[in-house]
Amino acid sequence: MEATKLPRGEPKLVLPPPRTRSFDPDPHGPRSSQAVNRRRTRGRSRGAATAMAGERVLQEESAGGSEGVWESFEAKKKPQHHASSPVKHYQGEGKERKDGDWETVEGKKKPHHPPLRRQHQSEAWQGYKQPPSEQVYSDDTTHRINIETTDQELDNLSRACHKLWELDTNRLVPGKDYEINCGEGKKVYQKDDMAANNLFTWLDEDILRRPTYSRFCSLLDNYNPNEGVKEVITSEEKHEQEAFIEEISRTAPMKYLHKYLVAKRVVPHDFEEFKNLMKSLWFHLYGRGGGSSCSSAFEHVFVGEIKGRGEHEVSGFHNWIQFYLEEAKGTVNYQGYIFPRRRGQIPDTETQLLTIQFEWHGILKSVSTSLIGVSPEFEIALYTLCFFVGGEDNHVQLGPYSVNIKCYRLGNNKIGSIFPIAED
Repeated sequence: MEATKLPRGEPKLVLPPPRTRSFDPDPHGPRSSQAVNRRRTRGRSRGAATAMAGERVLQEESAGGSEGVWESFEAKKKPQHHASSPVKHYQGEGKERKDGDWETVEGKKKPHHPPLRRQHQSEAWQGYKQPPSEQVYSDDTTHRINIETTDQELDNLSRACHKLWELDTNRLVPGKDYEINCGEGKKVYQKDDMAANNLFTWLDEDILRRPTYSRFCSLLDNYNPNEGVKEVITSEEKHEQEAFIEEISRTAPMKYLHKYLVAKRVVPHDFEEFKNLMKSLWFHLYGRGGGSSCSSAFEHVFVGEIKGRGEHEVSGFHNWIQFYLEEAKGTVNYQGYIFPRRRGQIPDTETQLLTIQFEWHGILKSVSTSLIGVSPEFEIALYTLCFFVGGEDNHVQLGPYSVNIKCYRLGNNKIGSIFPIAED
């Protein structure tokens, strides 16, 4: 893999310090008194800037870029699970394992490796590197499911988005498939860590073996998150991209999306041409932060990027699967949910639309909203639909949630950023 690529190991990001502040050399280490003092001082120095940022939290800047260095760790022994069904991967166990599989990050127990780092998953991912025509895919999942569009849906984007929500039969069930711990709430400008525990308490590890989930996960380590650093996509990674599009195209949300956009006369009627369009829309590289061929819609929205001009900050990163995996590796530190702007419902373990604050590789993401437990095919379909037939603000209903799907375009044919905003 090229030097600018994210290696398929346990990554550690080493960034040059910004001019406006200094970094704790071990931002994820135990909280000594000196570390706490540094953290508080840092928070005060950022207070004014962050208060101003609170006024623009719904927008995502496209400038910046700083080249970082990736270092690979030698894989450590993975935790053993007893045979049971379902197997739950816990992220917050109360004591350390004797084999040293757990480390303390900001006072929270985190495993070194997520459950995907197992032999059976590695073998599956190796298979995704083969030419797409040689791979095996799931059967079409639309049997006995009504994926036809109605006049009401064609006239109303919110109805169409709600239909996608209903078609997402691959969506997880809170309490059955996973559990979250939202912790305490905070304002956007508050920098204290209000979460005593990880966001994800456990996840049924079989979930990430499902075809669309597994293929989605295999794409996440194909990118260097430093904004402005040129990406080099290998032929094997292109195979992964094409195979992912092929897999999700067999699901109800994507079939419905195609029918809807054909009816709107914005995509080709031929399904193969439509799949090629989807691959180009989400994976075609473009410039961001002063660099060329350094970003894509998929990388920005689902993986996340780190801006490097001035004070480092995280942009994009609106996917719950990426959050779960990075939290499991210890590179994400969940810091609490953001209070609703008005008297909205306080999030709990059942919440599937969550606005939070966190650090990634020690870099702050002041506010980020994600749909929790939804399938990869649903998010791709939802955001594609809003991009093609919506505007910058798309006020829609997703099940019980009133949401604004915020869409920023680069020109007329590129997704700059797209993400949900909870409407209280």
